[in-house]
Amino acid sequence: MQGENVYVLLMTIELIIPGARSLKEKRGPLKSLKDRARSRFNVSVAEVAYRDKWQRSGLAACMVGSERRHLESEADKLGQLVEEAPNIELVGVEKTWL
Repeated sequence: MQGENVYVLLMTIELIIPGARSLKEKRGPLKSLKDRARSRFNVSVAEVAYRDKWQRSGLAACMVGSERRHLESEADKLGQLVEEAPNIELVGVEKTWL
């Protein structure tokens, strides 16, 4: 594998779930979003922040690939998926190359 490029992109995504009145109500929209992201973009996704808050969440999504431009394109599409998710408001997205 010498000479091959490997790129790792970490996205941190901050969300608000305005309709959630309990942690149980928060899980439904988040699970749906995480499942769609995994199946459509083949990313690893986990809730990493605000786990004990009813209406807030912080997700981390990680993408690995051999072409930086492709990962940037996929990250933009993932951001669009999050923006269009029902019952979820996007607060912000941060991208970090590892």
